[in-house]
Amino acid sequence: MSMRKNDILQGTLVLLILKTLTSGKRMHGYAITAHIQRLSDQLLRVEEGSLYPALHRMEQEGWVRAEWGVTEKNREARFYSLTPLGRRQLAAEQESWSRLTEGVARVLRGSIPASVQVK
Repeated sequence: MSMRKNDILQGTLVLLILKTLTSGKRMHGYAITAHIQRLSDQLLRVEEGSLYPALHRMEQEGWVRAEWGVTEKNREARFYSLTPLGRRQLAAEQESWSRLTEGVARVLRGSIPASVQVK
């Protein structure tokens, strides 16, 4: 079973969106997905069906603020920005991601931490 380039590990979407919004400028949904795709060298693709429900939940949690605005193509869109609460959530998400990736790396290495080795 191989992952296609658009498969994103469940739970990482919030992390990716929050990190994308740390630039400080407001971004509409398409710009968020384009940014993630560009920085991942096209390895990650966020589908609209995942992005907008996630942004809505994040707005309800107070992690992002949404405001109507006009895009560079003169279309109305909701623009999202990171809130102070969102910055704190980003730090928590990054810490969680670090723990997860360290655990996966240990399994792949096949090494058992000294703290749990049987004597």
